[in-house]
Amino acid sequence: MITVEEALARCLALATPLGTETIALRHANGRVMTTAATAQLTQPPFPASAMDGYALGRAGAVGDRFTVIGEAGAGHGFTGTLQPHQATRIFTGAPVPAGGVTVAIQEDISVRGDQITLTAAALADANIRPMGQDFAKGQPLAPRLLRPNDLALLAAMNVPQVTVRRRPVVALIATGDELVMPGEVPGPDQIIASNAFALAAMIESVGGEARMLPIARDNEASLRTVFGLTEGADLIVTIGGASVGDHDLVGKVATDLGLERAFWKIAMRPGKPLMAGKVLGIPMLGLPGNPVSAIVCGHLFLVPMLKAMLGLPSLPQILTARLGSDQPANGPRSHYMRARLSVVDGAQTITPFERQDSALLSILTEADALLIRPMNDPARRTGEMLNYISI
Repeated sequence: MITVEEALARCLALATPLGTETIALRHANGRVMTTAATAQLTQPPFPASAMDGYALGRAGAVGDRFTVIGEAGAGHGFTGTLQPHQATRIFTGAPVPAGGVTVAIQEDISVRGDQITLTAAALADANIRPMGQDFAKGQPLAPRLLRPNDLALLAAMNVPQVTVRRRPVVALIATGDELVMPGEVPGPDQIIASNAFALAAMIESVGGEARMLPIARDNEASLRTVFGLTEGADLIVTIGGASVGDHDLVGKVATDLGLERAFWKIAMRPGKPLMAGKVLGIPMLGLPGNPVSAIVCGHLFLVPMLKAMLGLPSLPQILTARLGSDQPANGPRSHYMRARLSVVDGAQTITPFERQDSALLSILTEADALLIRPMNDPARRTGEMLNYISI
């Protein structure tokens, strides 16, 4: 058995960044932009009013008067030139007329006919957004994982398309005679296939595309058939069948198909029978069949592999919190304990659940963290600072 760290390094070695594609900005949220986008214009493209009020031909003191000679609104500016004693009515976003040096907000103005009087001083450049205040033509936006805020900026920069990393296509293969799909009536010796749904959601939340293939039954012919449906995938993920039982055929069939194995078995719980390699020219990750084991390994290995394919930082973020309960010494395998985070006396606190059985989805759904207990970690007391990963 190898360590979790060594297993992750070997998984990441299989996950090289994918190619790129150009897509419409409308569909770019959550995608990884790989090429800097360049502003096609300057924003704002002219000095613009930041408030509703009056553009003045000069700065003024309380009591100064100006003659209003026109109006400027968003999308239709005033085309004349203001003289020092003149003003235009102006609205937020409108171009400041030529000759305008300040904008007095409407609350600071007394109006009588076409004459206005300042009731508060109007300083030069007040309430004016200078041309190019936000960005200038030619200014780049660096490659990044695009968020809604980024899309607004790119749209303002008049960028209609972006070059992004292609989504990793993941072929999910659940294995086992005991499995039926949700909505079906299980036989007396069967259970519902649940793992693939969590893993598919995990894949899609990272930015991948999950392709759920038919359940492979516990015979070589069925498994070979389903492996044959993985053409075009960037990653094959099998669920179950990776152990050493008579019906655990994933390793054998994958080997017959030319598997280049990177490792098999890790010193970890839950998740000891993890396997990785390359089969049919495609990276492969073989997850355990136990629900919690599969999902925990998904967080620790599958998600980092997908991030690496997308060109994103891939290592799980290790955080620290105060332990909420005494814990006995750990054994010879790293233990990723399902745990709950809370704030106790103002401090982030992590408390593992008492039941850690790898079949308990009801516990996993209550967990928001994995407490990391290294191999042969000594007993820990309440209040000690320990590492964890958010899930």
